[in-house]
Amino acid sequence: MDYVSHFRREILAFEAAVRRAAADDTAPLVPSCPGWSVSDLVTHLGGVHRFVTLLIRDRIVEPPDTIENLIARTPSATVDLGFLHLPEDVEGWPVPEEAPNRGPIPASLVDWFTDGSSELESLFRSRGPAEPVWTWSPERTTGFWMRIQTIEAAVHRWDAEAATGTARPVEAELAADAVGQNFEVMAPARRAWTKAPPGSGERLRFRQTDGTGDWRVHFDGDDVLLDQDTGPCDVELAGTASDLLLFLWHRIPADRLDEVKGDRDLLERYFVLVPPV
Repeated sequence: MDYVSHFRREILAFEAAVRRAAADDTAPLVPSCPGWSVSDLVTHLGGVHRFVTLLIRDRIVEPPDTIENLIARTPSATVDLGFLHLPEDVEGWPVPEEAPNRGPIPASLVDWFTDGSSELESLFRSRGPAEPVWTWSPERTTGFWMRIQTIEAAVHRWDAEAATGTARPVEAELAADAVGQNFEVMAPARRAWTKAPPGSGERLRFRQTDGTGDWRVHFDGDDVLLDQDTGPCDVELAGTASDLLLFLWHRIPADRLDEVKGDRDLLERYFVLVPPV
């Protein structure tokens, strides 16, 4: 899959949604990201892009102090934010501790985001996906960042559009890939980060209605297993690849899917087994 082309498309659409929101005097709230406005969303994604750029540009292969301190989240932890390359004038920019920031979205904030995403796109185009770099996953490659940042761009584009009532689905090919990535990478990581309870054999099936995707997920202790067992599952969900992705990323409820069969209570337990972060 050409992740870089998908990344560029989603980032341009994200920027367009943000600039539409910036036409108002008040930054709209993002319903799918409780406690955030569009300004807070821009700050978040722009900061992530700058951090990933630092890793890839400097070929960092060991956990940098920046991420260790962010993970620690202790009052004494100091974080060098120089990698963000903030402009000298940040008047009107959102203050994370005061979210949701409802003031007008500064043009300089959007320009800062655009510059950062463009630099990251250029790095994705110039570096090979197999090039070693630190990640929070066992896969320590630039390709990991290409994939996850493309998915994150698509989800946050949807968030920004939802804030202005213009949300469009995620393109089916990318969404289907993201569903697989969720079970391969995100679900195990979320379980580890949140110390989720062990699974006890729960089986769920996610079926794509606008393509051939069919994912059977089995929770066994600390493991999240994708298997080919065609036997019955405790619950089966069917929907477009986009809707399945948005459900798994806690953006839409199960009622928005095309079909839900089986143990509906297990859907509640699913989000205990794979908590949001």
